[in-house]
Amino acid sequence: MAFPLIPDIPYPQFQPAMRIITAITNGSPAVVTTDIDHNYQTGLIVRLDIPQEYGMVQADKLFGPIIRIDSTSFSIEIDTTSFDPFVVPSALLVSTLAQAVPMAEDASIVYQAVRDVTPNNILP
Repeated sequence: MAFPLIPDIPYPQFQPAMRIITAITNGSPAVVTTDIDHNYQTGLIVRLDIPQEYGMVQADKLFGPIIRIDSTSFSIEIDTTSFDPFVVPSALLVSTLAQAVPMAEDASIVYQAVRDVTPNNILP
């Protein structure tokens, strides 16, 4: 589910890119759903940024390695069983979107952090 008034950038310059979260399950591990294809691979370490308007504030700033489920879902090694439920608020502000933010990856695989996606490989 893409948010209609918020411009997603499907191919941003910095990869892997942050993605807007549309759902998080209460479970162990938690399953996170993003609004568009996240392009994440198993082993990526992702931080959750959860504004209080979404509930599940206990998950805010938590991070862990993920296992890719499909193009818009991944599980993350965080136990959200006893957390408040994740709920998308009815009034969305760009400054308060729940986000999955890539921050590292398993050093034994390192294949996501070295992708130059700038046009013509020219850095500003």
